[in-house]
Amino acid sequence: MFEIGEKIIYPMHGSGVIEGIEEKEIQGQIEKYYVVSIPTKNLQVLIPFNKIENSGIRLVADQNSMDNVLDIFHHGESGETLSWKQRYKLNSDKMKSGKLQECAEVVRDLSRIQTEKKLNSSEKQMLDNATKILINEFGLIRGISAAEAADLLKTKQQ
Repeated sequence: MFEIGEKIIYPMHGSGVIEGIEEKEIQGQIEKYYVVSIPTKNLQVLIPFNKIENSGIRLVADQNSMDNVLDIFHHGESGETLSWKQRYKLNSDKMKSGKLQECAEVVRDLSRIQTEKKLNSSEKQMLDNATKILINEFGLIRGISAAEAADLLKTKQQ
């Protein structure tokens, strides 16, 4: 389980911080909740303890994990050619997993497609969201701002 002050990644939302633990009574049942702040979206969410395991929430990755993911990001092969609907479903599933590597794969693959042709609005939005999540986690791992992390990511791509 998580402790107050820990930095986490919440799938589809990005990086956040466990700000507290609260008990709430709902329909006569008392349940404990994590209070999670997600500053990039100016959002605060309550996540029930009993749902945390299936939520995909995880601690921010370490430097070694990030280095491995960056290597795959820059040098890995993109997947097979799929229709945009199949690709969107696959990428949505990757984003919902909350896994760092899968988020990086979404950014890599959609960025590569975008250099060849225009993405539809749904994929463009997914690329923007995945890029923000990846850059924010990269920044947290390195202890730098999101702008600095984005610059480093672009530099490594060239």
